[in-house]
Amino acid sequence: MFSKSKINDPAPANPADASKPATPATPAAPEASKAPAGDFRPSAPKAKAPASMLSTDLHIKGNVKTSGDIQVEGEVEGDIRAHLLTIGESATIKGECIADDVVVHGHVIGRVRGLKVRLTSTARVEGDIVHKTIAIESGAHFEGSVQRQDDPLSKGGSKPVPTGSKSE
Repeated sequence: MFSKSKINDPAPANPADASKPATPATPAAPEASKAPAGDFRPSAPKAKAPASMLSTDLHIKGNVKTSGDIQVEGEVEGDIRAHLLTIGESATIKGECIADDVVVHGHVIGRVRGLKVRLTSTARVEGDIVHKTIAIESGAHFEGSVQRQDDPLSKGGSKPVPTGSKSE
């Protein structure tokens, strides 16, 4: 259908090369795109790391802090701060739980603060909850007060005002 005209092909510099077909020159890769040998910059964005897991046989006395996700199945006596905090059915937390997202399947004795807080049907929380949004499934056990705040993660917020307790 279409054919390339040989009129625009560059003439070979050496008459001996006239018998060889002209090949288009491929531009060399720019030097700026080649990373030096010691440069370890990633070429693509990093994938999100999997959640850290504290297994059922682990007992921690002290605070736990991460900017990532964490799933607790064991026992923690101390505060936990994370991006996503999942408290498993076999877990017991004695301390404050602070995260953007908190999902409680197990037992928490202490305050829970999160932008999104979810108590599943197996959850047992003994303490106050400060949240932006909350979901409590039927069957969850909760004793304490609930307060909605636009920024529940900041410590500058006022103390929660008791609104009664809920126990199902």
